[in-house]
Amino acid sequence: MSTIIAPIPADPLAALLSPEAQRQAAHTVQETFARVFRLAVGEGAAAEDAELAGIADALRLWLEATPDAEARALRLALLLGGLDQWGLAYTQAFGLVGIPALSRLLGDLRTGLDAAADARFLRQFEAVEAEEFAAQDFKVELRRHLHLALWHAMIAGDSRDDALRVLAQLGGMMLALLRAMPTLGWRLVADALAHIQIQCLDEGLAREGLAQETTQALFESLRQTLPRQDHDRIMAHAARALLAWQRARRAN
Repeated sequence: MSTIIAPIPADPLAALLSPEAQRQAAHTVQETFARVFRLAVGEGAAAEDAELAGIADALRLWLEATPDAEARALRLALLLGGLDQWGLAYTQAFGLVGIPALSRLLGDLRTGLDAAADARFLRQFEAVEAEEFAAQDFKVELRRHLHLALWHAMIAGDSRDDALRVLAQLGGMMLALLRAMPTLGWRLVADALAHIQIQCLDEGLAREGLAQETTQALFESLRQTLPRQDHDRIMAHAARALLAWQRARRAN
């Protein structure tokens, strides 16, 4: 029996920041976090200071490229909120006390605001957090890249303890997402599982050893933990995405 999937309500912030701009913001978050995280194994304090200053300047230019003040505030809210999500996920997944360079960057970007700009930022930040469908294209793109980054980290290493810690973090994030976002959450989990399967097929990843074991464990843990109805619709949605990819690949 097919499952009827309800349409997703409209994004109340789409008029302020288009879906394409939201996806671009998610990419900016990902690229920024990658640069900042690499500073953890960088060349010392002086190099870190210079790199962070360059990152902050580039982000300010990116923010100022939007002439509307409210749209800039929304961009900043997405940027800081997204970086915080990446930072929290990585500190927990890799057993870090914190990422000092990221904390410095977040503080630098926030403390540079005047009172009016700070009030706009808070208003937009609360708008994103208050409604599940607000900035939904950003949320989808952000989570897709974050889930896949953690999965790649999980399958890339040789340490079982490290891989199992990342596995626990990734699985826990997916379950928390289902609770926090009742309508979008299961779709985001299905999206992640579909892309994991696509990359396994397309790039030959997780075919053996610890990588295969932990990937299978991720799918199995969701099967055991989720209510059957939730698990079935997630896997059906992921299967449809996988089939669509296979059809497109054959057509090309």
